[in-house]
Amino acid sequence: MESLTETQWDVTISGTGIPQSLLALALSRSGKKVLHVDKNSVYGGPDAALSLHEAEDWVSTVNQESTHLPFEDASIFAPTVSESTSGLSSSRSYTLALSPQLIYSRSRLVPTLVSSRVYRQLEFQAVGSWWVYKPTTGESKGLYRVPSSREDVFADDFISMKSKRTLMRFLRHLQSQLKQEAEEGDGSVAEDEDLAKPFSEYLTSKFQVPPELYDALSSLSLSQVAPLATAARYAIPRLQRHLASIGVFGPGFGSVLVKWGGGSEISQVGCRALAVGGGVYVLNSGVESLKHDEQPGEDSRIQMHLTSGETITSKYVVGSNWDLPAEAGLPCDYDRVSRSITIVSSSLDGLFPITAEGGPIPAGAVVMFPSASLGLTDESPPVYITVHSSETAECPSGQSVLYGSVNIPGQQGQSLIADAINKLLSSNAGPGARVLWSLRYTQLGRALEGGSPVNSVSGNLVRFPPHSLDLAFDDSVIDLVKDAWIRIMGDEASPGHFMKFEDRESYDDEE
Repeated sequence: MESLTETQWDVTISGTGIPQSLLALALSRSGKKVLHVDKNSVYGGPDAALSLHEAEDWVSTVNQESTHLPFEDASIFAPTVSESTSGLSSSRSYTLALSPQLIYSRSRLVPTLVSSRVYRQLEFQAVGSWWVYKPTTGESKGLYRVPSSREDVFADDFISMKSKRTLMRFLRHLQSQLKQEAEEGDGSVAEDEDLAKPFSEYLTSKFQVPPELYDALSSLSLSQVAPLATAARYAIPRLQRHLASIGVFGPGFGSVLVKWGGGSEISQVGCRALAVGGGVYVLNSGVESLKHDEQPGEDSRIQMHLTSGETITSKYVVGSNWDLPAEAGLPCDYDRVSRSITIVSSSLDGLFPITAEGGPIPAGAVVMFPSASLGLTDESPPVYITVHSSETAECPSGQSVLYGSVNIPGQQGQSLIADAINKLLSSNAGPGARVLWSLRYTQLGRALEGGSPVNSVSGNLVRFPPHSLDLAFDDSVIDLVKDAWIRIMGDEASPGHFMKFEDRESYDDEE
């Protein structure tokens, strides 16, 4: 077998985040010589999932090498209780996702995983209810379940009958738009509407939706910016996505999680496919430096020195700013969000009701804390807490994992997340629950309401844009991967065959 240095690589992929791993999947049947490296010791890059001990090592790495990672200011918080009463299990009992994202049933990722024949290696679990925290007293103790169906709307005790009729008129409008757009082409209807207004103003001026419903509708859009800064043109398509996804995979839910760590599991499935197809994997080895041929041409190659000591050459090199040497990167404007991963001592069963007859028990729930519920004005963003049950295999039975996110970096953002978690655990969802452990950090990524991202190409060097900070999988990733695949495949590329494979002979789910 040739060494890394002796092999004339067709493609070298740096980093094992979701874009790179989906590209690995796309190239897994190409017959090309592909080397896939990652400077980290675990798969996933910004989408990695960590055990408790791995999280401790990760915090040290982030704080020592923050200029080379899309993370900053990482720390671990654990209450000062005796080991016998801490409630934590062994390190490997936890699989904690750094960038958790739910996947809508209508996401383009789903048919991609199906047509590429790797879906059998993934286990999908339902995300059930959306909740909004309202600082009220009484039996509800602050948590309000957002209605997700016509039956839910009319069974709701919080919404007045007049508001119910208004809400149903608005929802019917969204659904008729979806039907029209399917018939006439995407965007043909939405372009005719005045969507430049703030979402709340749009709801009032066009549909007379009362203010009492703003937070519930905003939560379904997963908008992470302040209410006054959330444009209708951003929120409306996301609401339509939510509604159109309900019932696709089963009654009562419209989005899913991937068991065993979410995006990390998708990354490993993509990498596994390339390994089966002959690709070579090297962890703990990144690209330290690279050099283009002085006379670029069709046969030019890029020379790279790896952190593990080898010098290799490759026709194409693909990665992100974080996975390539500084001289190969491009200046970028990043958004920064505060994030936390919190393990709590309760299963929080009340957050996971079955949402429709015949539906599954959900493994995920979304709780939105409007800025006003945390003592802030409408000029501040909401806090989102995505709750994962032990059915995700991210924590032991009897515990839950709370993934917090707010579009305010630093200590202020972390204080807001901590306040939201305390309110959640004081609600009727978590009586007696306590925080066992928490990882807190700032994540850098693509602007939350920016335009469509594009790859940066310099000769045969392709750079993926920064990671999406969205709470749902960003379908533009599929376009970015396809663009890189077409560039690499050249005349061999048939866009209609992208990620469309036959089953391998003697298919083994465990390969």
